[in-house]
Amino acid sequence: MPKSPANNDSSDSAHPATVPFTPAGLTREAWDRAAARLLAKMLGEFAYEEIIEPVPVPATLPARHDAGEPGDRGDLYTLPIDNNGGGLTFRARRGAYGSWRVDPASVMRDGRPFRDPLAFLARARDLLALDGATLGHLLRELSVTLTADTALDGTALNCAELADLGYAELEGHQTGHPWLVLNKGRIGFSATDTADWSPEARRPARLPWVGVSSAIAAYRGVSGLAEPGELYTRELDASVRESFAAALRAKGLDPAGYLFLPVHPWQWDEVLLPLFAPAIARGDIVPLPTDGDRRLPQQSIRTFVNLDRPERHTVKLPLSILNTLVWRGLPTERTLAAPAVTRWVHGLRDADPFLRDECGVILLGEVASVTVEHPLYDHLAEVPYQYKELLGAIWREPLQPRLAPGERARTLASLLHTDPHGRAFTAELVARSGLTPTVWLQRLFSALLPPLLHFLYRYGTVFSPHGENAIVVFDGDDIPVRLAIKDFVDDVNVSAQPLPEHDSMPDDVRRTLLTEEPAFLTQFIHSGLFVGVFRYLAPLCEEQLGVPEEQFFSLVRAEILRHQARFPELKERYELFDLLTARIERLCLNRNRLHLDGYRDRPERPHAAVHGTVANPLCPT
Repeated sequence: MPKSPANNDSSDSAHPATVPFTPAGLTREAWDRAAARLLAKMLGEFAYEEIIEPVPVPATLPARHDAGEPGDRGDLYTLPIDNNGGGLTFRARRGAYGSWRVDPASVMRDGRPFRDPLAFLARARDLLALDGATLGHLLRELSVTLTADTALDGTALNCAELADLGYAELEGHQTGHPWLVLNKGRIGFSATDTADWSPEARRPARLPWVGVSSAIAAYRGVSGLAEPGELYTRELDASVRESFAAALRAKGLDPAGYLFLPVHPWQWDEVLLPLFAPAIARGDIVPLPTDGDRRLPQQSIRTFVNLDRPERHTVKLPLSILNTLVWRGLPTERTLAAPAVTRWVHGLRDADPFLRDECGVILLGEVASVTVEHPLYDHLAEVPYQYKELLGAIWREPLQPRLAPGERARTLASLLHTDPHGRAFTAELVARSGLTPTVWLQRLFSALLPPLLHFLYRYGTVFSPHGENAIVVFDGDDIPVRLAIKDFVDDVNVSAQPLPEHDSMPDDVRRTLLTEEPAFLTQFIHSGLFVGVFRYLAPLCEEQLGVPEEQFFSLVRAEILRHQARFPELKERYELFDLLTARIERLCLNRNRLHLDGYRDRPERPHAAVHGTVANPLCPT
C-alpha cells in the first residue's frame, strides 16, 4: 500500500497508510439540522435550571424576525449573551414544572437564523459562568454529542417502522437523555470506538471472557444461582465451559480456582491490560475466547442483551468512560451486594398480592455478580472513584421470557421519540391501540404508577423510574398493561426514617442502599418520572393528541388519588411521602456539569444539583 504523504518513513515498521475514519452521514445539512435541535434543547434546559434567564419581549414591540403569528410557536424571548449588546431571540412555550420548549427554527442572532450551540457556549461563557477548563471539556462533549445525533438522523426510521421493532432493537434508535444536553459525550471513546460500541451503531458483538482467580475475585448469586457453576451452566454451553477450562489447564492453572466473566473489549484494551498487568503476568487474570453469543449494547452503553439466546441473562459490564454525569464503571461494593438487593426487593413483591397479582410488576433482578478487587486502588480512599469500578460483571434477568404471550415491551424513554417527519412515537402507538388519547394515557398511568406508589407508601422504597429504567409492557394492541423495572443496586433508595417494613432488610442490603429523608425520597418519582419524562411527554400529547397539558397532569393526579383511596390504612404514609405538595425542589442535571462537579476527579460519585423550587402541577388548587 502506498505510504501517506505525511509519513515518508521507508522503514518496514512504518504503519500502512489508511483513509481516515469519518462517521457516515456527517454532512453540512445533517449537522445543521441536529445543531439547531440541540441549541434549542440547550436554551430550554438551561432556562429551566435557571442557568440563563431569558427575558420576555413585550407583545407591543415588533419581532426582529419573521416568526409567524404571535403565540403560534410560543412567546418571544431575548437573551443577552455578551457585554457588547449582542444576544439571541427565540420563541418558547412555557409548561409544567417551569419548563421551556424552544422552537429551533425561531432562534435568531442579529436578525438572522442562528443554530450553532458550540458558538453559543463560547460566546456566552461569561453569562454561563464557565471557567476555561470546564468550557474546553464542554465543547468537546457537545461536539461529540452532535456527531452522534447527526449519525442517528442518517439512519432514522419512521414511527410505524419503529413500532414493529423488538425491545433490544428499538434501543438503538433512541436519541438519549431528554434532560441532559451533553448526553452522548462518552469521554474516553474515539470516533471508531463510537462506531463500534455505541447503541446507535446497532452492531452486535461477541464479547471475550476472562478467567479470574478467586484469590482476587468474589461471586454472589441469588437462590438457584448461589454457586458459580449454576450460573455458568445456564449461561455457557458445555463446549464453551470446557474450552475455558482447557485454556487454564494449558497454562498449568486449576479451573476450579477461577471465576469466569465477560469483558468489554474497550475496557480490556484501555483499562484492564494497563492497570491489571501484574495480575495478568501472574496468571491471576487469564484472557479467554468469546462464548459465541451475539450481544447488543443498550442505551446504558455498558449493558448487553443476548440476541442469540434471549433466555440468557443481560450482562452489565464496567466501562471507564465519562458519560452524562458519571464514569460508567461498576462500584465494587455495590456489584458484590447486587444479588442481595434483588433478593430483598423480590421478596417484598412476592409476599404482596397487590404487587404480585394485580400489578404483575416485573422486577428484572440483578441475580449474580463477580467483583474483582484491584490490589491498590480499592484500598485507597482518596483516589478518584473511577479507579474502584474497573473489573466485574452483573447478570440481570432477561426481559423477554417474563412477558406473557402477545405482550411486547418498550422503554418509557421511547414514548418521547419523534421521527424525521415530526411524528411522535406515542401518537403512533395510540393510533394502533384504537383507544382515544385520554383513555390510552389513563391506561399508561394505571400501568406505571400503582407499583411505584405502593413500594413508596407501603415499604418506604423507591426505584428511579427514569426513561431507561422504567419499561412499559403493552398488550397485542399496543395498550399499556404493566410495568417492568430494572437497575436495583444503583437506583433503589429507602427512607431514612425507620419503618416496620424495613425490619426484614438484611444487613448487607441496609449497608448498601442509599437512604433519604421522606421529604426527599419522593424526588426519585418527581424527578425521575414526572419531571424527567412527563415534562416532555405532556407537550407532545398536547401537540399531537389534543390532550392539554393541564388535563395530562390531572390524569396523573387522579391515578395517585385512586391508589390512595384503595389503601386508606396508609393515610399517614401519604402525608409522610407527600407527592402532592405545592412546590418541589428543582433538581438540576446540567448545573452539575457546568458549575458543581465539572470534570474534576473526586473520590465519590456526584449527585444532581438542587437549585430553588418549582410549582408542582399535581398539587390540588
